[in-house]
Amino acid sequence: MNVATYPEQAEITATDRRARQQQVVDALSKHLPAHALLWHNEDTTPYECDGLTAYRERPMVVALPETEEQVSAVLKICYDLAVPVVARGAGTGLSGGALPHRMGVTLSLAKFNRIQRIDPHSRTAVVQSGVRNLAISEAAAPYGLYYAPDPSSQIACTIGGNVSENSGGVHCLKYGLTIHNVLKVRGFTMTGEPITFGSDALDVSGYDLLSILVGSEGMLSVITEVTVKLVPKPQLARCIMASFDDMRKAGDAVAAVIAAGIIPAGLEMMDKPMTAAVEDFVHAGYDLDAAAILLCESDGTVEEVEEEIGRMSHVLRQAGATAITVSQDEAERLRFWSGRKNAFPASGRISPDYMCMDSTIPRKRLADILLAIAEMEKKYALRCANVFHAGDGNLHPLILFDANDPDQLHRCELFGADILETSVAMGGTVTGEHGVGVEKLNSMCVQFSAEENAFMFAVKAAFDTQGLLNPGKVIPTLQRCAEYGKMLVRGGALKHPELERF
Repeated sequence: MNVATYPEQAEITATDRRARQQQVVDALSKHLPAHALLWHNEDTTPYECDGLTAYRERPMVVALPETEEQVSAVLKICYDLAVPVVARGAGTGLSGGALPHRMGVTLSLAKFNRIQRIDPHSRTAVVQSGVRNLAISEAAAPYGLYYAPDPSSQIACTIGGNVSENSGGVHCLKYGLTIHNVLKVRGFTMTGEPITFGSDALDVSGYDLLSILVGSEGMLSVITEVTVKLVPKPQLARCIMASFDDMRKAGDAVAAVIAAGIIPAGLEMMDKPMTAAVEDFVHAGYDLDAAAILLCESDGTVEEVEEEIGRMSHVLRQAGATAITVSQDEAERLRFWSGRKNAFPASGRISPDYMCMDSTIPRKRLADILLAIAEMEKKYALRCANVFHAGDGNLHPLILFDANDPDQLHRCELFGADILETSVAMGGTVTGEHGVGVEKLNSMCVQFSAEENAFMFAVKAAFDTQGLLNPGKVIPTLQRCAEYGKMLVRGGALKHPELERF
């Protein structure tokens, strides 16, 4: 299978690229109107990266189809010409999943922004892939329903991107990730043929291909329509803000809440640097003296919420909370969450750039990973603010740096890889909800063996025989893993001997 990799693009001359570009533009112009096809530098530059701004590449061509027929036509042409295709939603991804291919077409689904229907009886919504996450809940609100997964970028991110990354959010502990809230996905294969994953029923015959598609990062098909589940809006929601004077106490408190048989609607943690950043930005009322704070939410009927808030407060006090504040009204609850929801933009106010990492560890190791990250700050001479979905152990350390300084960028990359590989050593994974993209390719070599990567390539080949959909991402090649292993050994940086066989 021919899977293009980004280093190979450097061998292509500017003359060859221009000739190839003209060939592709001429072919696509027969099926797309002039305004739906971009290829001049000033028009394609806005598409050169996603939310991971440290890596940039200008696409050869950008296509903005308006109908499914046009999507199919674009894919068929690219397949016949062996042109790579990178599907793009809102570009809010944080792992370089939508990084363009220099010799490829970026296929934007921005114009697929219609909500096809809301069915309050079946509690489902059928939406096009370019519909914003929050727009689904806004459309369902008159029926007393909403869409549960709520990434921090929900005001901008699209449902197609959510499906591609299996996005979560602050309420995913109770309501699940995207995979738990999607019934059916329609789209097209690389050959331009229509394909459907899942069904309107609770189960499908044969293999559960929907579970393979969700989280596949645009490597298997181009998504055009999604059927999602809707849930009733709870009668009441209240949030606890608990302060801790010690990071380990806060980490242990998370495990204690879950061990008590309580599944909060949300259970989030922020360390002191992060609370300082967001408090200065949104004035959420956070305790700036605390080493860490937990946000623990309960929702349901009035009686259910009051009972659960009481139980959680007791567990948190027993775990060593120095202060507990319970929201008294909806305005205060939203204010507590405003800080958590604005953690990323708040970090952008205190640093020229930041790299948001994403890994998952067992809940019982929360304090261990935070203490390890504190040591890494000294090792790489960079600051790091931490915010994460504590309830399911999904970390989001934000490494602060200046991308204009090549040395800082290099140290930031090493810092990020260290966090990911330490997470694996603690029994976790290199990603939780942001995906692998290009950012975590090397770290995938640490988590998975060559045989496991080969199996993943085989799944991709079953859908995309030429390897043209989002090539060079997610699954590292054997050569890449071998080179990465040599680099670790030469640099004496292989911290976990038990992982050396990878």
